[in-house]
Amino acid sequence: MKKPIIAIMYDFDSTLSKSDMQDYGFIPALGMSPEEFWAATGEFAKKSGCERILSYMYTMVHLAKEKGIHLTRKLLNEMGKNIEYFPGVETWFKRINKYGKEHGVVIEHYLVSSGTKEIVEGCSIFKEFKEAYGCEFYFDPETDEPIWPKLAINYTQKTQFFFRISKGAYDVTDDKKVNEKEKNHRIPYENMIYLGDGMTDVPCMQLVKNNGGRSIAIYGKGEKSNMKKLLKGGRINYAAVGDYREGSKLDRTIKAFIDSRAIIAKLKEEEEELLKKELSD
Repeated sequence: MKKPIIAIMYDFDSTLSKSDMQDYGFIPALGMSPEEFWAATGEFAKKSGCERILSYMYTMVHLAKEKGIHLTRKLLNEMGKNIEYFPGVETWFKRINKYGKEHGVVIEHYLVSSGTKEIVEGCSIFKEFKEAYGCEFYFDPETDEPIWPKLAINYTQKTQFFFRISKGAYDVTDDKKVNEKEKNHRIPYENMIYLGDGMTDVPCMQLVKNNGGRSIAIYGKGEKSNMKKLLKGGRINYAAVGDYREGSKLDRTIKAFIDSRAIIAKLKEEEEELLKKELSD
């Protein structure tokens, strides 16, 4: 039997990392606090009418130039090295992959973030993702400085990656495959999980939940109030504190989901074998 595939989709900021990825290198390099940087982003969005994700990308480039920082891809990669994660994140992927293998299931990890992909590329867990999607810059081939947004992912645009991952249509320049109707997807919707940190992930969490997958809201200690709203509103299946260590609530929940999909796959296999036997008699 072909092993079932489970896709775990992750937001990054405040889902895997404890805070926004820009907080650990980029914003300190500007000599600013996170509050000052995001206030400047909001001010530009309000003044220009520019969409908020594009606004933060513009503000990164604008302030770097203003401060005399040569903002190259290499520099952004370097800024991913000091990211702080929730407990257990750095060993999480290997442990969950092993658990899936022991239960006859293939686990694939996908990043779907509105953060800066060039920063994520330099972090210690980047290699764990089968595909990683984030906001990207197009860099001048000569100066290696950003001159245009290559990809911007806001909160509703995240939803396209649910379909891309399910169909295996990973190339963001390929609009045809992601929109084609297919009878059998590479990864069924019900085999997909989305982990996000709250209100900004609602569209994707709701989409995954409504299509039979599971959505889990991750929160820091003392930040449970928003999660209760999401649970009461029927937008998520579960909420868990950001703890990826062995035996944590999140660890147990994901493993229970793996168990359930493994059992369903086994039952389906047995049903097909019985039907095949009945038809051959």
